[in-house]
Amino acid sequence: MDMEQLELNPRIRAAVRRAKLRSVRDVLSCGQDLHTLGLSRSDVQQLLRAAANACRRHRPITALLLHDDPSSLRLSVGCAVLDELLRGGLPVGGVTELSGESGAGKTQLALQLCLSVQYPVQQGGLDSGAVFICTEDSFPSRRLQQLIREQSSLRSDVPESLINSIEFSNNVYIEHAADLDSLQECVTHRVPLLLTRGLVRLVIVDSVAALFRCEFQPSDWLERNKQLISFSSKLHQLSQEHNTPVLCVNQVTDMFSGSDDTLGPLSSSVSPALGLAWANQVMVRLMLRRLQGSVSQGDQHSALRRLEVVFAPHLARDGRDAAVWREGVRGVQT
Repeated sequence: MDMEQLELNPRIRAAVRRAKLRSVRDVLSCGQDLHTLGLSRSDVQQLLRAAANACRRHRPITALLLHDDPSSLRLSVGCAVLDELLRGGLPVGGVTELSGESGAGKTQLALQLCLSVQYPVQQGGLDSGAVFICTEDSFPSRRLQQLIREQSSLRSDVPESLINSIEFSNNVYIEHAADLDSLQECVTHRVPLLLTRGLVRLVIVDSVAALFRCEFQPSDWLERNKQLISFSSKLHQLSQEHNTPVLCVNQVTDMFSGSDDTLGPLSSSVSPALGLAWANQVMVRLMLRRLQGSVSQGDQHSALRRLEVVFAPHLARDGRDAAVWREGVRGVQT
């Protein structure tokens, strides 16, 4: 559908013309990158809403319609503040690492993405399910059910009728890997089957460090790195072949005092685990830290967190404060 057919504010229409966005698909392909047109956040939301409504009236948009430019797709984390930091969310077609200390909220954010991926493209999802590979603890099913019940609170931007129509629990596939052999078996056979059948468009490994840390001694670093690179190569292959974001949750290790680690967080005494061999395998490195302060929201209280971009080819090295609520992880407006 041609953009000239939409009823838009003259200021928004002028910006669309300057950017030579001629069709609704052009606009939806840009997604959150529309803020580079010089429009305010409310203008961008109005433009995206108008384009999405036009698609629903004429022809529903799917991820397949945007396949000619997959790099423009993003998987929303379900929060406008954090999506702004990530320019729309996780990139589709690449491996993203989310590291942090225990209790920082890494698994919480991973669960949130398992639900976000199930929304249509217009709402920042990929209209499919997720596979969640556990290597440490049992899958937090009770917390997932709580997040599902609270979706209308987290995603106030989505019609409640749409939220109620999605069977979230049925679209989260759970795998457990107790050792490296079972992990390789999972990503080599079972995960590709789910992707090929179109049942999932998000792969989560929680956590990537657990097995590689426990199965090797320090003197076995060469063999560990070989297996680590083999594993990451398989993740990259799955991501590229199926146009699927892969999220790897990672542990952290203490940093030496005074070290200048450009692959580590902006300001922290810890650094992501597995060293340089693993750092070279990820496209985006994020870190979630737990801060000293706390915040309140109604009857809820949360320790303050901070989500930081450590490195990414398309993002500035920046961060946003966040908190964990009943409905999920949300950015804190400052």
